[in-house]
Amino acid sequence: MGQFGVGQAPRRVEDQRLLVGEGRYCDDISLPGQAVAELVRSPYAHAGISGIDLTEARAAPGVLGVFTDGDLTADGIGDIPCLVPVRGKGGSPTIRPPHPVLARGRVRHVGDPVAVVVAETLAQARDAAELVAVDYAELPAVAATAQALDPSAPRIWNQAPGNLAVDWELGDAGKVEEAFAHAAHVVHLELINNRIVVNALEPRAALGEYDRATERFTLTTSTQGSHRLLGPMAEQILHVPKDKLRVLTPDVGGGFGMKIFTYAEQVLVLWAARRLGRPVKWTGQRTEGFMSDSQGRDHVTSATLALDSDGHALGIRVSTVANMGAYLSPFAPLIPTEVSAIMLPGLYHMPAVYAEVKCAFTNTVPVDAYRGAGRPEAAYVVERLFDHAARELGLAPDELRARNFIRPEDLPHTTATGLTYDSGGFEQIMRAAMQQADWAGAANRKAAAQAKGLLRGIGMATYIESCGGVGEEEARLRFDDDGGLTLFVGTQTNGQGHATAYTQLLAERFALAPEKIRIRQGDSDDLAHGGGTGGSRSLLMGGLAIAGAGTALIDKLRHLAARLLEAKEKDLAFEDGSFTQLGTNRFVGLDDLAEAVAVGQSAEGTPLPDDMKAPLDGFHHTGTPPKTYPNGCHICELSVDPATGVVQILRYLVVDDFGRLINPLLCAGQIHGGIAQGIGQALLEHTVYDPENGQLLTGSLMDYCLPRADDMPALEITLIEDFPCATNPHGIKGAGEAGAIGAPPAVINALVDALAPLGVRHIDMPATPERVWRAIQKAKSGETEAA
Repeated sequence: MGQFGVGQAPRRVEDQRLLVGEGRYCDDISLPGQAVAELVRSPYAHAGISGIDLTEARAAPGVLGVFTDGDLTADGIGDIPCLVPVRGKGGSPTIRPPHPVLARGRVRHVGDPVAVVVAETLAQARDAAELVAVDYAELPAVAATAQALDPSAPRIWNQAPGNLAVDWELGDAGKVEEAFAHAAHVVHLELINNRIVVNALEPRAALGEYDRATERFTLTTSTQGSHRLLGPMAEQILHVPKDKLRVLTPDVGGGFGMKIFTYAEQVLVLWAARRLGRPVKWTGQRTEGFMSDSQGRDHVTSATLALDSDGHALGIRVSTVANMGAYLSPFAPLIPTEVSAIMLPGLYHMPAVYAEVKCAFTNTVPVDAYRGAGRPEAAYVVERLFDHAARELGLAPDELRARNFIRPEDLPHTTATGLTYDSGGFEQIMRAAMQQADWAGAANRKAAAQAKGLLRGIGMATYIESCGGVGEEEARLRFDDDGGLTLFVGTQTNGQGHATAYTQLLAERFALAPEKIRIRQGDSDDLAHGGGTGGSRSLLMGGLAIAGAGTALIDKLRHLAARLLEAKEKDLAFEDGSFTQLGTNRFVGLDDLAEAVAVGQSAEGTPLPDDMKAPLDGFHHTGTPPKTYPNGCHICELSVDPATGVVQILRYLVVDDFGRLINPLLCAGQIHGGIAQGIGQALLEHTVYDPENGQLLTGSLMDYCLPRADDMPALEITLIEDFPCATNPHGIKGAGEAGAIGAPPAVINALVDALAPLGVRHIDMPATPERVWRAIQKAKSGETEAA
């Protein structure tokens, strides 16, 4: 409808409220009589706890209680569960050690929570926390992914010999061996996918309430879906029925995967609220986030590609050690295995694939899904391998890719890992990106840079991701007395613009002005089920649920319209916000229907049946549809100052296929954010633990470098709608994670292209100025191995 129709690019309807300071985040919410919680966290990466003296802390001013694991255990509080363990080789189970809310006899990473202090004020809680005396016996620690499985490494869990959580595999090892035996070319890379601290703008926070009369908990917290938290928290941790817990999610300032999961602090505020008989609030500090938020990536990978004499891929073999951290976060084992390795064919005909993943425990913060959740890791492996292979074979990077792309006429195509790509024009998109980037003129630009003493490179990365069709979703549409709609939906915005996209869907279908559409998310009482936001699922899953709810509501309204018009339902058509009797000029609009519903009678005063009175709504629960496969091509052009190793991105462009677009402006915003995170990982961000004792060395923004405005180039985004998704009625493909998938390999491929004349074949992320400078010095001294 007008500027708010599907495919239009209106500005976000939620922005005005947020820009004038009317956002309501978890820390903005306070309740009468609330107390404040502060956690006592371990300063050691690995240590036994031989005693905890709480005497002074309990006697401190304003303190209401100081608690440890023993208190929780006595009340029957369960451990934080790993929700999706995987089966390893031979069907072996994932080893799932307990993940207690507070440390039980031993701490296993810096920041591991040991005790919680609850006091009248934050200052009092912090003062008392410093009085908690913990008797630690420091133990040897292992933090580095590459050393975690070494037989000499300290054992973190008795039940996990060699620190191995699961040894997993995918594919046909025999077929891959045969492919390699017949290969004319074999190329190999050792890759590190560096660990990331998520650093959402809004720190995590939680506010717990308990109503003794109803024996019901209420948790207000920043999440990526209230229902995702509800079940595990109620049934597996608090051991109460789900209807005894309500989870509220207000505005959320960024999630990126990290706010999907259950955390100790959320459990503690609920339990303490019941224990103390008053609300309890906790708000994390930035430094706490570095020590307690789930972190991302952290893989060490050996990857090998076999090709025939014409450069056609025959098979790929990938072996990865994936760092799990000290405990298994809820989705942790799933991310590097069934989510990541399944994407190793990329956009290419890849006849044979074999991947093995060893998930390893270390004395570090737990690792879980981070924007892209396994898909960026897979794309990095594949796109670095193809670029490396092209260089080794003396082919242009686009030529090798073009020889191996799955062609449009081959779609739908089922990969060796079992995914079925339904649509796309992969070479067309790459060529469009190359033309926009003036790829052909890169050689002249390199020569001009060289004359100025600079190195210049251009690199590309193509990508495809499997996303969207995850879990189930619900939506309910309430018909309001002003003729507008209120939508209740189980997804959860973290800043993506859900209110705008959903308003567009409803405005177009019901011919309503956007101000007559209201969006409600984040209250687990509104719906029986909600899938939340993650895996680029919200628009597909939410859209399908909204479409179904819209159909259900229109059917109810048609029943009412038929009564008001004294017509048969089958003779009524709904269009442009009105029901019109076919073959006549008689119609009734939504405003007329709303008035009738509100007063319970027709305009003539005839009472309406109960099923036509307020509240009138439509409901739909959608199952899991087929996945979608967004794809595209990133091109990065950059320069390197060989004297300092400083990298400057000169140009960055993307051509993306997200199928049918609901709002191109929202898509572009998502791509911008993802690319910023991808560039951050490629050049700047690095979580560093001391290899000797497991201390977190990058524990604040003084030591951990996020991308800043001057690190980012102007981004050129082109969205192609030529290949709508064939497996959902909207034709849409997920878009939220795409930028973070394509950016790391595109940047590193461009950097290697700049350094290749010196003999540098590879450089690991993050390619900081120091690393780049050292690679250049090694190359100048005659060492041409990968940096």
